[in-house]
Amino acid sequence: MDAQNGTLLITGQMSVLLDRLPLYVYTQPVSLFHGSTVGQHFRHILEFYTCLLEGCDASYVDYSSRQRNDAISENPKVAMNVLQTVVKAIPELNVSQLLQVESEFSDTITERPAYSSSIGRELQYAFDHAVHHLAIIRMGLEAHFPEIPVDANLGVAPSTLKHRRTLEVVENVEG
Repeated sequence: MDAQNGTLLITGQMSVLLDRLPLYVYTQPVSLFHGSTVGQHFRHILEFYTCLLEGCDASYVDYSSRQRNDAISENPKVAMNVLQTVVKAIPELNVSQLLQVESEFSDTITERPAYSSSIGRELQYAFDHAVHHLAIIRMGLEAHFPEIPVDANLGVAPSTLKHRRTLEVVENVEG
């Protein structure tokens, strides 16, 4: 699977989850998240994708300077609209296109190095970032909103899923 298809896979998982989240679940502060919300995690994921898409034309991405859109974290329908925009844009991207990505490693040091990358590599980064935050969302939902069904594989890295399947095969052979 390539970066574009991986992105479509993870955005599909996000869409399914967004469809089943009532507003109170999406916007309620969660103690496990130190007071942040499920919606804020969705906003964070989506803003990395939109930042990447906005940077493609200029071949320059700066995730630290992304626009923070509170409407995404306050309304799952807004999040779904942004998600659909991302999904529509992904197939049109040239994954080989080179980019400069400005980085930030400290909140006190102003020097910000830029590194060469590609759209494909940055889609991989955004995918991994989404997996991480979806795992956090899943934990919060399971702990605080057990009435909300959540896919057991949500937020699980593909390499972990493959490893689990390998263990299942070994157990079936030995059992």
